[in-house]
Amino acid sequence: MLFSTTTPEAKRVTLRQMLTGPRIARFPGAYTPLSTKLIAEQGFDGVYISGAVLANELGFPDIGLSTLPEVAQRAGQIARVTDLPALVDADTGFGEPMNVARTVQELENAGLAGCHIEDQFNPKRCGHLDGKAVVDLATATKRIRAATEARRDPNFLIMARTDIRGVEDLAAATDRARALVDAGADAIFPEAMADLSEFEAMRAAVDVPILANMTEFGKSQLFTAAQLEEVGVNMVIYPVTLMRSALGAMERVLATIAADGTQQAAVPEMLTRARLYELVDYHGYNQFDAGVFDFEVPGLHH
Repeated sequence: MLFSTTTPEAKRVTLRQMLTGPRIARFPGAYTPLSTKLIAEQGFDGVYISGAVLANELGFPDIGLSTLPEVAQRAGQIARVTDLPALVDADTGFGEPMNVARTVQELENAGLAGCHIEDQFNPKRCGHLDGKAVVDLATATKRIRAATEARRDPNFLIMARTDIRGVEDLAAATDRARALVDAGADAIFPEAMADLSEFEAMRAAVDVPILANMTEFGKSQLFTAAQLEEVGVNMVIYPVTLMRSALGAMERVLATIAADGTQQAAVPEMLTRARLYELVDYHGYNQFDAGVFDFEVPGLHH
């Protein structure tokens, strides 16, 4: 009821433990607090919060238009309703190294378990689009150093994302990943790997956990969790899957109403009222209300 039953600090410990465990951690992308309940019910390990999805929900393309307060507020709303650790996309850190430092502290305050910061120029582009440009090594490593020095909780995960594979070869990507680890990154997010062998090469290049981005319509094939685990990937995200699914359903039901003059034909596909009430825990709130208010205050009638 209300919010998570555990603390942000405990979730950060959980995230670090799962990333060093033998099994790949699976993090579907949530863009609403309520959808975290569905993720938890299916036994997933955590919740991912995509910068692209947050931007899209505001009606923007993923080109760096979202601001730190917008991302921190929404990410915090999502993180606080689930016991699962939440990892958020912090884009380029929203500015220069001092801005990166502030970003990390705001995300800590918002209850996130970790974030990733990338090496693209600001404004950035979606990681699976062409025409990306990455910053030089010194700028990329300064961002990570600023992030690691700014955090107050040593268990808050600082993941470094590199987009260099989109503009250079695999060797450049593994070199950049090693340098980011040397700068203090706790984990590496190598964006737009071409195939499993490239994930395998990245695994061999660094001794920290690595993440695979299994986004639809992107540069990578949609490998299974088992395939990724086999080549040493520690965590897999499905960033836009739920938003694409939800928008597809919305588009179809609107077309039904437009064509039929009623939503009746689409009702069997909808979440029922009872199921929605279950997800938001109406029963728990009612019990709490009854326990607090259904008693007579002693001495009230004297």
